[in-house]
Parts: sequence; C-alpha cells; structure tokens
Amino acid sequence: MLRFDVLSIFPGYFASPLSESLLARAQEKGILSVAVHDIRDWSSDTHRKVDDEPYGGGAGMVMMAPVVAAAIEAVRGLPGLPPAKVYCLAPDGRRFDHAFAAEIAALERCVLVCGRYEGIDQRVADAGLYDGEISLGDFVLSGGEIAALAVIEASARLAPGFVKEIASVENDSFYRGLLDHPHYTRPREWRGLAVPEVLLSGHHEKIESWRREEAERRTRERRPDLLGRR
Repeated sequence: MLRFDVLSIFPGYFASPLSESLLARAQEKGILSVAVHDIRDWSSDTHRKVDDEPYGGGAGMVMMAPVVAAAIEAVRGLPGLPPAKVYCLAPDGRRFDHAFAAEIAALERCVLVCGRYEGIDQRVADAGLYDGEISLGDFVLSGGEIAALAVIEASARLAPGFVKEIASVENDSFYRGLLDHPHYTRPREWRGLAVPEVLLSGHHEKIESWRREEAERRTRERRPDLLGRR
C-alpha cells in the first residue's frame, strides 16, 4: 500500500476527488491510503491562526514556522506507520514529471505539505523538515491542494492494481519517454473525418507500428525535448 498524509488548512478540499473514480476504488482495494490533516490543529492560537504578516512588509500573509513544523513533526512521527518522505508543494520546487511520480510510487509513505498565501516561512525548509519541494510547472496556484491531488493520482496510478489493465499505464504519455498516440472509437466516420484504415485492419503488428510512429511524430512536433532525453 502507498500511503499519503496531506497537511492543509483546507482539508475539505480533498473530500470529493478522493471519493470518486479510480482514487476511491484504489482506497477500497487497499492499494492506496490517504489521510488529510488540518494544519490548524497544531496552532496554539485561540482562533487557530496559522499565518502572520511578512517581515520587511509587502502584500499577503506568510504561514508561520512553529505551526507548520509542529504539524509536520507530529504527522511524520505517527506511531505504527512506515518512515515517510516529506515534500512541500511550492512553485520553486523540483518540476513534477513521470520519473518523479515513479519515485513517489516506490515509497511506502509520503507526506505532502500544502502551502497557502505567500507561502511558508523559509525556516521550515532551512531546518530540514522537507525532503524536497515539488512544483507542477511555471505557474502559481492559490495553494498546494490541487498540486497535492495531482501528485497523489499520478503516483498512485503507477501502483500495481490501480488500473485494471497495466497496458493502459504503459501506453500513457511519458511512460516510455514519448507522448501517447492518437485514439479513436465509434463511429467510424464523424463530420467527414474517418478512423485511420490501419486501425480497422485487424493486423496487430501494423497497428502497433502505426501507433509507435504516431507517438514519435507527435513527440517530435509537440515535445521534441523528450526525444533529446531518450
């Protein structure tokens, strides 16, 4: 089982996504476990305050180091659970990709820390409470919750049994360093556009060859950087 512990000030954000589709089934089958923790539970303030104004001035608020650190240390040390890697979701972190998802899928347990506002006090990172930081890309979200859900699904998808047919995963974009080939289904013709004849031929070798060529063509046109990595 792959277990995720998620730290957020909006734990309700995760209720619907985790209760739908493959993520819900994976939890029912014991392939995946996700526990969401409210960072506010570790605030000593009467109003469960987790943020304060930044030193040096400026817009926005910053999540306070003592509160976030207490949450990380408590969840990381929960009894009866395997050791965990801790990652903070942040726009300046390591870019999340298929290889990173595979690294997380190989873990027994992963803690994801969702920042909000202008971010988390830098001293949490400087104190060594993270094993790393994860970014989805060169853009900014209001918080780490969407990014955490993306990490959970992309990583859990690589776990055995998450999808019914492993070929569905093996043919995904990025699995072999290429984008996926085009897909078609009924009807055979739609708005004057026909399904490629090779897919109707029943000749499996020709079909596989066509799919491989199409995957390479798409990758050359849309993501030539992937071909360089191969």
